[in-house]
Amino acid sequence: MKFMKLGSRPDTFYTAESIRTISSEVSSDLIIQVKGTRYLLHKFPLLSKCLRLQRLCSESSDSPQQQIVQLPEFPGGVEAFELCAKFCYGITITLSAYNIVTARCAAEYLQMTEDVEKGNLIYKLDVFFNSCILNGWKDSIVTLQSTKALPLWSEDLAITSRCIETIASKVLSHPSKVSLSHSHSRRVRDDVSSCNGTESLRHKSASKGWWAEDLADLSIDLYWRTMIAIKSGGKTPSNLIGDALKIYASRWLPNIRKNVLVKRETESDSDSDSDSASEVSSKHRLLLESIVSLLPAEKGAVSCSFLLKLLKAANILKASASSKVELATRVGLQLEEASVNDLLIRSVSKTNNMLYEVDLVMTILEQFLLQGQSPPTSPPRSRFTIERRRSRSAENIKFEFQESRRSSSASHGSKLKVAKLVDSYLQEVARDVNLPLSKFIALAETIPDFARQDHDDLYRAIDIYLKAHPELNKNERKRLCRILDCKKLSVEACMHAAQNELLPLRVVVQVLFFEQARAAAAGGKVTDMPSNIKALLTAHGIDPSKHTAPLSTTTSIHADDNWSVSGFKSPKSTRNPTLRMKLAEDDLDENVVPRDEIGRTSRFKGLLALPTQPKRMFSKLWAANRTATEKN
Repeated sequence: MKFMKLGSRPDTFYTAESIRTISSEVSSDLIIQVKGTRYLLHKFPLLSKCLRLQRLCSESSDSPQQQIVQLPEFPGGVEAFELCAKFCYGITITLSAYNIVTARCAAEYLQMTEDVEKGNLIYKLDVFFNSCILNGWKDSIVTLQSTKALPLWSEDLAITSRCIETIASKVLSHPSKVSLSHSHSRRVRDDVSSCNGTESLRHKSASKGWWAEDLADLSIDLYWRTMIAIKSGGKTPSNLIGDALKIYASRWLPNIRKNVLVKRETESDSDSDSDSASEVSSKHRLLLESIVSLLPAEKGAVSCSFLLKLLKAANILKASASSKVELATRVGLQLEEASVNDLLIRSVSKTNNMLYEVDLVMTILEQFLLQGQSPPTSPPRSRFTIERRRSRSAENIKFEFQESRRSSSASHGSKLKVAKLVDSYLQEVARDVNLPLSKFIALAETIPDFARQDHDDLYRAIDIYLKAHPELNKNERKRLCRILDCKKLSVEACMHAAQNELLPLRVVVQVLFFEQARAAAAGGKVTDMPSNIKALLTAHGIDPSKHTAPLSTTTSIHADDNWSVSGFKSPKSTRNPTLRMKLAEDDLDENVVPRDEIGRTSRFKGLLALPTQPKRMFSKLWAANRTATEKN
């Protein structure tokens, strides 16, 4: 940190009976009132350097022996005025990055220019600012931060803009050394060793993002302007911009959810506490929306996990709809990187009692599936109302995202990962007793059929939903299970589904017929298969004498939802009482399988009037693209 001393006389200011004065053999002839503080001073040293005081005294009608001057709106307050007064008396003052802003604004207010006296305070402050402050990294940041005390004055005097330009130029001019992940102490940052701008190289920073932590000290409005200046330079990699934003967010957006919950708990308290909490939330909301507006457009510049944390914070803080849409769009571009916990965005809405924001996840998933597609001629309907943002025009934002989407089409592997992710997510949200059936089905159907190589995870989610919603009627259960493809279930899933009392009868029958056909084909016992199933297999190009590799999957699930077939009888010997009961309850308005067909296999012995499906229904159980493998 650089500093400058002016004057040589000792400080003789003192306070007597709430009045500030100076030790002198000459009696005071000027009284100056500055924001409640009275000063007894002398005209000659002050008026010789302050043009404003000259004018005020000449216009005053008070006695020349002791004139009174009121300065109610003095910039910087009594501290800044006293610093200028001491300069006029030749008393030693120390200037640094911490007080140069207030001193410069006060000198401007008093009009301490070269026209009044050569070598006046404004000239000396400008020399120090240009030669030392702007040449130092830390000095520039401290000075920029101190402009918050006098924002209008600082803007008018170009102090703020010059500090921002200097900081941005230093960031753009420093070479990249190592990655940002190599943390280092702030004490080893670049510093200026002298006023002529020579830098101390013995503490050279070794990180590409050496500037990120220092800039994180700035308030959000100054940080936003500085980052815009850095980005406009075009030399800083987007990943470094993203890392810097992550550092700033972790500094200023900690424990958002905890803070909001505390605010809600205190809403019934005094109005002053509620207003204070609301003000804090408003500041956090502005900070969040500013960070979102600074996110680089390039895919992968920030991690998907960080984007989802911002989205969670935006949801809690009730950020603008445009910020939510932008975050959801960015998350959709790299959704394959997300985890289930990242997607579990807690609902804060008072209009519904759902635990999680399923609509937000739907929006994210839709954006993921839109990758690589040409943008529509008209904007698609969104769950949020798009608003204009102050950082960039809505047209520019839309263009950047369209270009990013076209240039980053989701790969087949990414879609498979997202399908597994969504099914795991469905298993978590299915436990919410307030989750509507329509939302569950809509989310499940968003995944393309080819992306689900098996339906075991989807079946788990359906089973969990049925357990959490026992009030579903028969039609609702049928509607739910239409999204399930029985031929994509593993053997273990089929055995569980065959004895699941919560499933509709049609699903159980489909599972049993398909599993019988698969077991017969795998074992080569085609003579034991019902003739109609054997004919269907042959009609669809599947040789009953050959077996097909069973589908399987492994997914970590909750212990209560794990399937277990221990204790169940073998499918070949079981007489399913549950299914018999379900048959009795089901409507009889459909055709039935002939009893002689049922009796041909022990798997279906004891079943009463199995509802059969027409040929078109069984055709769906075996796809023509099944690959047969030779019998071992």
